[in-house]
Amino acid sequence: MLSLVAMLMPNWMDPEYLLNWLGDWALWGTAAVVFIECGLLFPILPGDSLLFAVGLFIAHGTIDVPLWLACVILTVSAFLGNVSGYYIGRALGTTLFKNPNARFLKPKYIEQTHEFFERYGPRALVLARFVPIVRTFITIVAGAGQMDPRKFFLWTGIGAVLWATGITLLGHALGRVKFIHDHLESALILLVLISLIPMLVEYLLAKRRARNTPPSDTPAAPKHAATNHLND
Repeated sequence: MLSLVAMLMPNWMDPEYLLNWLGDWALWGTAAVVFIECGLLFPILPGDSLLFAVGLFIAHGTIDVPLWLACVILTVSAFLGNVSGYYIGRALGTTLFKNPNARFLKPKYIEQTHEFFERYGPRALVLARFVPIVRTFITIVAGAGQMDPRKFFLWTGIGAVLWATGITLLGHALGRVKFIHDHLESALILLVLISLIPMLVEYLLAKRRARNTPPSDTPAAPKHAATNHLND
């Protein structure tokens, strides 16, 4: 039966197909994908589902490496990817995002990421790990906004551990469940929904805080001032 994932996206977006195609290089290929998605301005990659599938494949011995080693390699790749994106942002700012008809470098992505940073401050670097597209461009915004490097490294490191290690461990744990192994496509779709839970919780908490905060007569800061919050 043609998998649901394959029907919805090209083969290179199907983590099961991609890992089988990479063969003995599956772990290193995943590390490369994670690095690219986290820092090299290419957001349309199967980061979450690929990490989950790696954990599952390790559980079944298809990828023959220790789980701890895979977690270290993937976490370091995620961290270094974000560091690369940060310094690209410091060097080039947002000058690459000028064409509204661009396939990937759309100005609206930067605007959305600015708003994300304005709402959550530095912890956005952790939350954004679980949000496709935003996790690619948030490091560019952090660099363009001259976020303090030490603070950036701290928060993006925390995010790398929670995302790369956390999802790989989840895939490994659930990979021992026969139903998950036999219905990988459905499990990957469920993973996408689960990955949105931190954002949903944060959204609900933000709404609750907004209701409990008395109104202010101070005018709201313009969007372009969002980077002022990066070092808060």
